[in-house]
Amino acid sequence: MKHLFEHNWEIIPAGGATGEAFFACNEREKLFLKRNSSPFLAVLSAEGIVPKLIWTKRMENGDVITAQECLNGREFKPQDMTHSRVAKLLKKIHASRALLTMLSRLGKTPYKPEMILSDVVAVVDGDLLSNEIVQSSLQFLQTEKSNVHHDTWTVCHGDVNHNNWLLSDDGELYLIDWDGAAIADPALDIGPLLYFYIPRTDWPKWLEQYGIDMTDNLLLRMKWYVIAHTMLSVGWHKSKNRIQEVKFWIGYLEKFI
Repeated sequence: MKHLFEHNWEIIPAGGATGEAFFACNEREKLFLKRNSSPFLAVLSAEGIVPKLIWTKRMENGDVITAQECLNGREFKPQDMTHSRVAKLLKKIHASRALLTMLSRLGKTPYKPEMILSDVVAVVDGDLLSNEIVQSSLQFLQTEKSNVHHDTWTVCHGDVNHNNWLLSDDGELYLIDWDGAAIADPALDIGPLLYFYIPRTDWPKWLEQYGIDMTDNLLLRMKWYVIAHTMLSVGWHKSKNRIQEVKFWIGYLEKFI
């Protein structure tokens, strides 16, 4: 990747699980580089949801390198998630026809509850099924699966934790790290955000800022997606032998049962 730049640029790995992200720096400028980003990135940039896309280059080996603005700023802290700008940006994302059209063109189809349940069953092994809380959580997902279908499909981020919200020094808010984007019920994003960050008494106000009412159907859908999300986390940490994280998330499931 070094040969894409003049000699005065320094290329630094940006970390992450894939090893495909880098920073390119010189005295005047800093860029965020990624290998083989989805074409979806261009639409996210045009919509102002991620930092500006500067250029895209195809390498001789077929790899595609993208360069984005690397802004000075900070990740959100958990307490920042209560800000009304979070609700408004998430609504903008969920309402974007451009995002939905592009993700559909890339072959994405709706991530329906039965597909999510199938993913949960796939990661819950025999050891986990011996846990009463895991059993009860799985039973809830199976029992309520037919009651959480929703007619409106939107682009969902899939991982709205505070580390993925970036506030620039210029006051611009972005939602980054779109590798897990899906076409799904917006409750897939709304549920974890409310359950993990917003006091229950403030849910009606947050949902008003987002632009919807707090109905029994929405509450059921949010609960279903949060339990499914948590079960997937339990299975993933179990596969990595991260026993403390497994215990933590099972403890979180216990609050629902």
